[in-house]
Formats: sequence, structure tokens, C-alpha cells
Amino acid sequence: MHILIVGAGAVGGYFGARLIEAGANVTFLVRSPRAEQLIRDGLIVESSFGNFRQQVAIATSGAELDPPDIIVIACKAFGLEDVLRAIAPYTDPGTIILPLLNGIAHLKTIEETFPNATIWGGVAHIGVTLTPDGIVKHLNDLHSLTFGARHGEDCLPEENFLAAFEGSPVEAKLSQNIIRDLWAKLIFLATLAGSTCLMRADIGTILDTTRGEEFILGLLSECSAIAEAEGMPANTDQQKTYRQQLTNRGSMQTASMLRDIEAGLPTEAEHILGDLVSRAIRNSIPTPLLDMAYTHLQAYEARRNQSFP
Repeated sequence: MHILIVGAGAVGGYFGARLIEAGANVTFLVRSPRAEQLIRDGLIVESSFGNFRQQVAIATSGAELDPPDIIVIACKAFGLEDVLRAIAPYTDPGTIILPLLNGIAHLKTIEETFPNATIWGGVAHIGVTLTPDGIVKHLNDLHSLTFGARHGEDCLPEENFLAAFEGSPVEAKLSQNIIRDLWAKLIFLATLAGSTCLMRADIGTILDTTRGEEFILGLLSECSAIAEAEGMPANTDQQKTYRQQLTNRGSMQTASMLRDIEAGLPTEAEHILGDLVSRAIRNSIPTPLLDMAYTHLQAYEARRNQSFP
């Protein structure tokens, strides 16, 4: 099985390194600056589960490659359009595309671009970042990858991809309802990102304020109501897990979206919060806290665009 990972940043670099450790045939499709970094230094991962540093197979857009069996898309939502152009030469009706993007709106975009490809769903739970000097730093103990076919396709490729992680520390899981899993993460992520970005603080700091817990749980309730209206309610165990993580006193957890803001980078606000706001409007659900968080991120993007046209 040839796995083509688009992007060797935080998420793609981490999971790709673990697949290589387990003996998988992995190629990274990257842009020229990252390619130069990887050629010079190799792929570097620093993690409490074991460090990784070695030369890896890389290619830049347009290069000739052995046909991939699976294309894993590991990019931010705002980079999806460029990625889809880059993978077009390597995508045919037999190709499986596994996007590891946050949210759910990207699935329709990919399906419209490659109507004959098989598009899975994927959920990555991992705290990881890419440093300016190209090191993938694992920030906590989370590194799970849940994936699966969306329409009951042949399960053999799923089992083969799952087997590729055997021997690695990654908690790889095959889902029987990946769309519900994607919605579950969307509810949690929108709450985490909306709260930590709006307050410019981690969960523990927000909880130490007078009304912080009320705000977080109120935002969680709004996002959950949207999911229920869309036919994807979170189950009781999921809701309990969300509440525990989002009300963990002393937690230093933030969303990667906050790290993007602090670095002056574009965010996935439109893809995550904007998508939920649109669904709330369509379902006539009042979401004052979500609206506030989304408006804040829109204002950030407007100011960023003025500074960096």
C-alpha cells in the first residue's frame, strides 16, 4: 500500500513518521520550502512517545510518483483549494482520499472536485505543532486517528490502512459511523476554539474567571443544539467527555486556532464556526455566544488581511 501524505506539517508529519516507523510505504507531497527543509534536516518529530528523525520520501507538485492507494490530506481548510489542484495528477477512480481536516464542510468540496474517487472521513485527535525551524512537536498524550468509509464501501482497504499502524504508538481506530464522529469533534472544537480565541487564554484561565465556565458550557450547548438539528446529536458519553475536558480546572488546553492568531496566520474560522453559524440560521436556532465568537474571528481576519494584503 502506497500512502501519499499531502503536507509534512504538524499533523501530516506526525502520523507519517509513525507510519514509516511501522514499515509503511509513505511519500510526502510538499511545497518547495518544506522540501528543502526535509532534504537538509530530515523529518524531525519530538514526542514523549519517542522521537523520530530520518530522511523520508518527498515530492513536490507535478513530480512523477507511483500511483498512491491512499491520499491523506493533512492541511488547514484555507489551503484545501491548492491541495486539490496538487493531487489531481495522482487521483483516479480507484484512489482513496482521506482528509484529516477539522469540520465537515470540506467533504462536499472534495467530492465535487473528484466525483469518481472514494472519499473517507477522518478525525485526528492530537496536540501537535510545527516550529519555525521545521520540527514537529507533540504537545500532549493525544495522538489518535479515527477513520472510515462514509457509504459502506469495501472494508478491505480500511483494514489494510488500519494494519499499517500496527506497531506504532498511534491509537488508530476504524469507525462504523465516521460522519457522526466528525460532528462530535466539530462540536468540541468549535467550543474550544470559540472560547480560547475569544478570551485569548487557555481553558484553565477562562475557568478561573467569574463567568468563564458559564460561557464555555453555554457555547457547548449552542453547538450541540445545531448538531441535533442536523440529525447528529452527541451521545451521552460524548457529552460527558466534552464537559470534562472543557471544565478541567488548571487545563492549559487551547485550540490550534489560537496559536494561529498569535502567529498572525489565517484561521479556519469560516470552515468551523462559520459553517455552524450558517446551519444555525438555516435551522432557526439562536446562538448568541457562537455569533460573538465568530464575529470576533471575522474581525481578526479582516484586520489581518488589511495588514497582509
